Amino acid sequence: MENKNTEEFYAKLKIQLADTSLWPSKYLYKFIVPTQGTQISEIEALFDNTGAVITTKESSKGKYTSVSIVVNMKNPDAVISKYKEVSKVKGVISL
Repeated sequence: MENKNTEEFYAKLKIQLADTSLWPSKYLYKFIVPTQGTQISEIEALFDNTGAVITTKESSKGKYTSVSIVVNMKNPDAVISKYKEVSKVKGVISL
Protein backbone atom coordinates (compact mmCIF):
# COMPACT_ATOMS: atom_id res chain seq x y z
CA MET A 1 0.00 0.00 0.00
CA GLU A 2 1.56 3.27 -1.09
CA ASN A 3 1.17 6.51 0.80
CA LYS A 4 1.19 10.03 -0.58
CA ASN A 5 4.92 10.55 0.17
CA THR A 6 5.82 7.38 -1.71
CA GLU A 7 3.78 8.49 -4.73
CA GLU A 8 5.43 11.92 -4.67
CA PHE A 9 8.87 10.31 -4.41
CA TYR A 10 8.22 8.13 -7.48
CA ALA A 11 6.79 11.07 -9.43
CA LYS A 12 9.92 13.15 -8.73
CA LEU A 13 12.19 10.20 -9.50
CA LYS A 14 10.48 9.67 -12.86
CA ILE A 15 11.07 13.31 -13.82
CA GLN A 16 14.72 13.17 -12.71
CA LEU A 17 15.32 9.96 -14.63
CA ALA A 18 13.70 11.33 -17.77
CA ASP A 19 15.77 14.53 -17.53
CA THR A 20 19.15 12.98 -16.76
CA SER A 21 19.39 9.86 -18.91
CA LEU A 22 18.81 8.68 -22.43
CA TRP A 23 16.73 5.51 -22.39
CA PRO A 24 17.29 2.59 -22.52
CA SER A 25 20.06 3.12 -19.97
CA LYS A 26 22.02 1.30 -17.27
CA TYR A 27 20.63 2.00 -13.82
CA LEU A 28 22.21 1.36 -10.41
CA TYR A 29 19.89 0.13 -7.68
CA LYS A 30 21.19 0.07 -4.10
CA PHE A 31 19.46 -1.70 -1.25
CA ILE A 32 20.31 -2.50 2.36
CA VAL A 33 18.94 -5.74 3.81
CA PRO A 34 19.48 -7.77 6.99
CA THR A 35 22.26 -10.30 6.32
CA GLN A 36 20.35 -13.11 8.01
CA GLY A 37 17.25 -14.13 6.12
CA THR A 38 16.07 -14.61 2.57
CA GLN A 39 15.96 -10.98 1.43
CA ILE A 40 19.12 -11.14 -0.72
CA SER A 41 17.87 -14.15 -2.67
CA GLU A 42 14.39 -12.59 -2.95
CA ILE A 43 15.88 -9.44 -4.50
CA GLU A 44 18.15 -11.48 -6.78
CA ALA A 45 15.10 -13.45 -7.96
CA LEU A 46 13.33 -10.20 -8.95
CA PHE A 47 16.24 -9.42 -11.28
CA ASP A 48 16.56 -12.94 -12.74
CA ASN A 49 16.88 -13.03 -16.54
CA THR A 50 17.43 -9.27 -16.81
CA GLY A 51 21.19 -9.36 -17.40
CA ALA A 52 21.70 -7.59 -14.07
CA VAL A 53 25.12 -7.48 -12.43
CA ILE A 54 24.56 -7.96 -8.69
CA THR A 55 27.19 -7.33 -6.03
CA THR A 56 26.79 -7.68 -2.28
CA LYS A 57 28.88 -6.35 0.58
CA GLU A 58 28.41 -7.16 4.25
CA SER A 59 28.60 -4.38 6.84
CA SER A 60 31.56 -4.35 9.19
CA LYS A 61 29.58 -6.07 11.94
CA GLY A 62 27.89 -8.43 9.48
CA LYS A 63 24.36 -7.47 10.50
CA TYR A 64 23.42 -5.87 7.17
CA THR A 65 24.35 -6.41 3.55
CA SER A 66 24.30 -3.82 0.79
CA VAL A 67 23.04 -5.10 -2.54
CA SER A 68 24.07 -3.15 -5.65
CA ILE A 69 22.45 -4.01 -8.95
CA VAL A 70 23.41 -2.59 -12.33
CA VAL A 71 20.88 -3.40 -14.99
CA ASN A 72 19.84 -2.04 -18.37
CA MET A 73 16.34 -0.55 -18.05
CA LYS A 74 14.17 0.54 -20.95
CA ASN A 75 12.64 3.67 -19.37
CA PRO A 76 11.92 5.51 -16.08
CA ASP A 77 8.65 3.59 -15.63
CA ALA A 78 10.55 0.29 -15.72
CA VAL A 79 12.99 1.60 -13.06
CA ILE A 80 10.12 2.62 -10.77
CA SER A 81 8.29 -0.65 -11.37
CA LYS A 82 11.35 -2.58 -10.09
CA TYR A 83 11.56 -0.34 -7.01
CA LYS A 84 7.92 -1.16 -6.26
CA GLU A 85 8.57 -4.90 -6.65
CA VAL A 86 11.59 -4.77 -4.33
CA SER A 87 9.70 -2.65 -1.77
CA LYS A 88 7.50 -5.71 -1.10
CA VAL A 89 10.54 -7.58 0.27
CA LYS A 90 10.35 -7.43 4.07
CA GLY A 91 13.05 -5.32 5.76
CA VAL A 92 14.58 -3.86 2.59
CA ILE A 93 15.81 -0.25 2.56
CA SER A 94 16.08 1.40 -0.86
CA LEU A 95 18.84 3.97 -1.29
